[in-house]
Amino acid sequence: MRVLALIHEEGPCSGVIAEAAAARRHEIDEWSLAWGEPAPRPLDEYAAVLVFGGVMHADQEQFHPWLREENMLIQRLLDQHVPLLGVCLGGQLIARAAHAPVTPAAEPEIGWTDVRLTAAAEHDPVLSGLPAVLKAFQWHHYRFELPAGAEPLAESRVCLQAFRLGELAWGLQFHCEVTREMILDWTAVHDANPSADRTGFEPERIRAETERYVESWNEVGRQIGSRFLGVAERVAGHHLSRV
Repeated sequence: MRVLALIHEEGPCSGVIAEAAAARRHEIDEWSLAWGEPAPRPLDEYAAVLVFGGVMHADQEQFHPWLREENMLIQRLLDQHVPLLGVCLGGQLIARAAHAPVTPAAEPEIGWTDVRLTAAAEHDPVLSGLPAVLKAFQWHHYRFELPAGAEPLAESRVCLQAFRLGELAWGLQFHCEVTREMILDWTAVHDANPSADRTGFEPERIRAETERYVESWNEVGRQIGSRFLGVAERVAGHHLSRV
């Protein structure tokens, strides 16, 4: 099974979700609309789509015109019932494609924070079986609101953290895909940028807490990735049985 990852930074961006895909013998192609190049293969050859994060915000189409095209693509994927998993900016883009507001958060969440699952998550195909409270890695200044008809699955002190829209689309605010190396790289780049917004940014705390939490967090990320891919497998199998 082939999976497309929409990325917004230099790759690789799939992190431990790529590990989960490899364990299930699937391949992930990373591609960005910002490159101005065709996808590696026709879009209808992908059984599922991942949408990852980026330094831009969902409403910055004036600076990143390709966001309009990505919005239309995500709307098309939703209409075609393609399994979707969005992370951070990716979750915001799915919410926006579903006409839910995406706005600045009351405060940024950068680093390790507590995320609490809702009662609905207990029966969710992707998030069920996880601990009721997660020590999750985050890096965002914006938030999504719940799309109409969606199920809220997790929340933090600051904002909604996860939803399921219909049966096949998930939006996550936390970064379930990150590896230790990704976190340390993001932190170093941000720390070295004199013009970066440092609100809520505590690099030494991030580094110390990453050593404490990242191993267990990676297990959560692999589980989320694997269970999402399991949903995509069932959808792909259903489609093949109807051919």
